[in-house]
Amino acid sequence: MAIKKNHGGDDLFLSRLFSYLQKQLTIQIDKIIPIRKHVYFVKSKETNFILKGYSSYNRLLVQNDFLSALKQEGFEKTYSFHQLAKNPPLQFRNTFYGCLEFIHPSEKKFTYHFREDQEEGLEVLSQFHEITGNLINRFEGIIPSFKQLEKWKERSATFLYNLPVIKYYVQKEILDELLYWADWSLEGIQAESSFFKAEKAAILHGDVAHHNFLRSKNEIVYLIDFDLISIGNPISDLLQYANRILPYLNWSIPELSKYKRFHPALKKKGFLYALAYPTDIFREWNRAIREKSYFQPERKKQLFEITIGQFKERKEFFKALQEKIIEIG
Repeated sequence: MAIKKNHGGDDLFLSRLFSYLQKQLTIQIDKIIPIRKHVYFVKSKETNFILKGYSSYNRLLVQNDFLSALKQEGFEKTYSFHQLAKNPPLQFRNTFYGCLEFIHPSEKKFTYHFREDQEEGLEVLSQFHEITGNLINRFEGIIPSFKQLEKWKERSATFLYNLPVIKYYVQKEILDELLYWADWSLEGIQAESSFFKAEKAAILHGDVAHHNFLRSKNEIVYLIDFDLISIGNPISDLLQYANRILPYLNWSIPELSKYKRFHPALKKKGFLYALAYPTDIFREWNRAIREKSYFQPERKKQLFEITIGQFKERKEFFKALQEKIIEIG
């Protein structure tokens, strides 16, 4: 047995997990390498795979059914589940595990730094929405509905609750501006609520961060990790995607408009109001305070960059959004 020690767990835990898998799987495994909490790369002579843990058997089954349905509908740019357990489910230490197909990554990693990757990721996401629009009836009542306004109201409330900590790191003028953007955005979304129901519903990915796109060895971009899937308007995934790439576009509306997928949305007031919401800043500060990591040097550097380092560009971006909404009338 070979176990590489990493942040995913200690040697004793991994040794016991290894022994458990040796007894429960139909193949002989050689090595377990932790990737992150409850996620491992497992090496064997027959096939390498990703071992991923879920909090309940139901969550594992939903993921399995969803990925199977995706493949049946023709979406090939993701992984499949391997059925490797002798007597499923695999359950170890109150966690249920699934065996996922391992996609061999390219040396050239997917990143939002480059326009090529931004465009490829957007194309894969659009294909995903087109396919999942056909799966609504099958998964309605099984996965939750996505409610944009409610989610962001809750995020704002948590940020306000955390202000006593945040104000020690961020000056009052910036915090006041951020809260104004958020309030203006939420009021606008409320007024344009029909916009978020206008487009054909689909199953949303829910977390379009760069690490959930994977460039394979054969240079195909795959979409992975569907833990946050929900039913809603694809515009919500598109909003999140825009928010993820805008820092690399210097928070420029003209640069964002170079992507055809954003053209219709940029003519709608609801989308423009939503672009103003500082969701990444609120999300990262809330997470850092919840995890008590905001005082760590690297984490603090990241928080300062999105909150203070980009503030000038974002303030100009907010003004441009206001002007564009006035133009639309």
